[in-house]
Amino acid sequence: MSYRLTRWLGNGLVYAVLTFFAIIMIFPFLVMVSTSLKEPADSYSYPPRLLPREIATVAVAGYDEPLPLYTVPTEAGPRELALVGTGTRIGVYVLPDDPTTSYERSLRDVDAAGGALNQETVLFEGVEEKLWAFEVDGRIVKGVLREQLALGEFVDPADPSAEPIQFDTRRAEPVAMLTAHPENYARVTELGGLDRSLTNTALVTLLVVIGQLVTSVLGGYAFARLRFPGRDSLFLVYLGTIMIPFVVLIIPLYRLMVMIGWVDNLAALVLPWIFTAYGTFLMRQFFITIPKELEEAALIDGASRLEILRRIFIPASVPALATQATFTFLYAWNSFIWPLIVINTANESNHVLTLSLSILRGRATDAPNLVLAGAAISVLPPLIVFLFAQRFYIESVTSSGVKG
Repeated sequence: MSYRLTRWLGNGLVYAVLTFFAIIMIFPFLVMVSTSLKEPADSYSYPPRLLPREIATVAVAGYDEPLPLYTVPTEAGPRELALVGTGTRIGVYVLPDDPTTSYERSLRDVDAAGGALNQETVLFEGVEEKLWAFEVDGRIVKGVLREQLALGEFVDPADPSAEPIQFDTRRAEPVAMLTAHPENYARVTELGGLDRSLTNTALVTLLVVIGQLVTSVLGGYAFARLRFPGRDSLFLVYLGTIMIPFVVLIIPLYRLMVMIGWVDNLAALVLPWIFTAYGTFLMRQFFITIPKELEEAALIDGASRLEILRRIFIPASVPALATQATFTFLYAWNSFIWPLIVINTANESNHVLTLSLSILRGRATDAPNLVLAGAAISVLPPLIVFLFAQRFYIESVTSSGVKG
């Protein structure tokens, strides 16, 4: 086997494996988006379908509204017929001593003939079943109800005057067509107040991202380039705060918000989180890798520390800034525990998306399409930000510093 063929097969295998796992990872997202465009009935369809569909309708002469279309098996083969109405409910009965023979009787007629015989039961196929009275060849017999049929009347849309065909509506196959309901997003916005929550979340996230970038750049530059007593020890102590679990900080941080008067205020979602040891560490490590010659040359030319930071370090640290901004954006956008604690649930004007989605889950329990539409509104902005920012992850830090 030639080297080129071996390499081609190896690359093909790698791409096949990566594509397989990519499909697995993206499939839940596709389900969320497709379900958000469905009707509630389509969300519960079995077997499940990925693309949104609904029952096709057809205009039939003599009827004011379009009628649903079904595929009904007939003697001439399957036909697409319109359902004009539901007919009699039929029960399929068998005799306990002759289960191979079944009898179809109207449930109404069986009830009129006596119905359940004083709750008389019989052991049938290992299960205690009620006995029902119905007529067979002029005599009343006792039988067990095996199943129920809901007969519907179906007509040919091209010839509605023909004799209707009666068939079990549960066994008729609906004629489905691809559809989409983008109005679900407008409905969920009105139902859950997501418009105000989306605005609050965008404002809080933007302020947290800007605040963390500013404090991280200033702190990272100070720890990387400025010399002062106890610098390294102070940095180690500050870095050690990363190991403190958030659950330990909840109570003292909440008491501090009570003292300041920021409970149930958007300021409590912003100011406590604009300082980050992780961001300071990230920027410090990045600034250390920037050649000192650039800074020394700027000092010789008379540039101040702030000018050096603004004109050299910040332009050279775009990859690190983009990385931190992306991580901060994802954290602030998806934050749930702290907003749940510090924002009153009844105060919808200060809700963020995570709180509104939690409430929406209870309000729209029977409408998964609306719940997933709200989830899509929450997921799409971080996804877009990540897609635009990911290219910065692969840029060379050193080459960026030299370009600056």
